[in-house]
Amino acid sequence: MTLIVFPAIDLKAGQVVRLAEGDMDRATVYGDDPAAQAMIFASQGAEYLHVVDLDGAFAGASVNGEAVASIVSQFPGHVQLGGGIRDRTAIEKWFDMGVSRVVIGTAALENPELVRDAARDFPGGIVVAVDAKDGMVATRGWADVSTVEVVDMARRFEDAGVAALLFTDVGRDGMLKGCNVQATVDLARAVRIPVIASGGVAGIGEIHVLALHARDGIEGVITGRALYDGRLDLAAALSVAAAA
Repeated sequence: MTLIVFPAIDLKAGQVVRLAEGDMDRATVYGDDPAAQAMIFASQGAEYLHVVDLDGAFAGASVNGEAVASIVSQFPGHVQLGGGIRDRTAIEKWFDMGVSRVVIGTAALENPELVRDAARDFPGGIVVAVDAKDGMVATRGWADVSTVEVVDMARRFEDAGVAALLFTDVGRDGMLKGCNVQATVDLARAVRIPVIASGGVAGIGEIHVLALHARDGIEGVITGRALYDGRLDLAAALSVAAAA
């Protein structure tokens, strides 16, 4: 099994940004042309992208639709999209636009039947975001923390046919503290659904370790700030992921 490396493009007011610990007031802007950034990643070998409509995550509906459309129309690979996708209309809209996968977080906790129905109707297209703050599921752009444990949330969808779980340790996201590899592997071993690692990837070492755990159910890893800050070379990361 080859680990999928997802370069991240987070959108805020049409710009490419990265947040620190999910805080919208702690955003670093890396560019104002998301589609151009997508093509840079493509030129470095990326076949997958992870795109987040940050404004949408807080608003509960698409805000950066124009930017997403431009990315999807130009990027030659697969686009995985999250942020404010909370009803059937939104899910269908993004698939019609050409998005390969949609990531559902808040609605997965509050309306699990939406996820189950979508996973049935769009096989391989639904990813459930399991965002953790101190082991509990965080929702609404990570602004709210529930009383549901991450593993319990994940197990609710084991028989639903979802493509993957996207696990993020919120406290590490955008902080370059290092991905919470152990928690990610523990989750992958606890469920039968493939898991995508996210949050705080700092360098090539974590890509290598996660790739070694592909057999445990780690499907992929999302990386953002390390790429933008030059701490991680995408081509090298893709090579390490493929070689493990």
